[in-house]
Amino acid sequence: MDYVKPGEVLGNMIETGENKAGLSIQQLLVKGFLGGAILAFATTLAFTATQQTSLGIVGAAIFPVGFVIIVLLGLELVTGSFALIPLAVLERRVSWARMLTSFGWVILGHLIGCAVYAVLYGLTITKMGTDLTHPLVQVLIQTSEAKTLAYKHMGGSGLALAVIKAILCNWMVTLGVVMAMTSKSTIGKIAAMWLPILIFFAQGFEHAVVNMFVIPAGMLLGANVSWADWWVWNQIPVLIGNFLGGVVFTGLMLYVAQKGTLRRREGGRAVVTEAAEPDSPALSVAGERL
Repeated sequence: MDYVKPGEVLGNMIETGENKAGLSIQQLLVKGFLGGAILAFATTLAFTATQQTSLGIVGAAIFPVGFVIIVLLGLELVTGSFALIPLAVLERRVSWARMLTSFGWVILGHLIGCAVYAVLYGLTITKMGTDLTHPLVQVLIQTSEAKTLAYKHMGGSGLALAVIKAILCNWMVTLGVVMAMTSKSTIGKIAAMWLPILIFFAQGFEHAVVNMFVIPAGMLLGANVSWADWWVWNQIPVLIGNFLGGVVFTGLMLYVAQKGTLRRREGGRAVVTEAAEPDSPALSVAGERL
């Protein structure tokens, strides 16, 4: 069977968090660049599907393709790391400084990757800036303004709403990362991680990396959004909310739920002990290094 038990998944989460924090700056930047660009590809694909069918659920159903590519290729998505690296910190395998440094370089990589795709995609749908009639032009402009100016008009309540929607989003996104660890087969991983990503996108929650593409892309196409609007009313509160959603509702809660099966590292590997079946000996398994 390719199913991975919850206790072993917890060991894999900690091990993966440690590995991610140990990447070099070059790796973090390149993997972050690719992760941001691929998620931007998936976003425009989802927008295209929604525009063509007039059904948002269709776009949500195909958006996870980008997430699948990122996870299967071992690229970086900072929102996913929000649930993993803090556990490595909790287990004293990674320092707080190293965690924040890792997040910072990956976010920079995301911004560059999303910006590159935004420029190239913008040139594509406007025919090198000569035609603004493509339906996705207005979709990106309206989405950019909705994700910033709508919150701005609400004031403090708008900031709180952005944080809440970001918490709900990354609760599901990080669950997608964890679900991918519940199977050892490629098909199993894809099926498991697809479900939480569909849930977040279909309900319009706020994802920091998606917004690193959508908002500046809309600005490039003429959205009435300033840099301050982008960062103050969306990017910063959404990053905060994504962090809280990932570390609290996925990372820490799964840690508390499964920590009874976890033994401290032996020989450089995470070791967990699953609860034994009645009248059977306890089963010990070692978490795989990803």
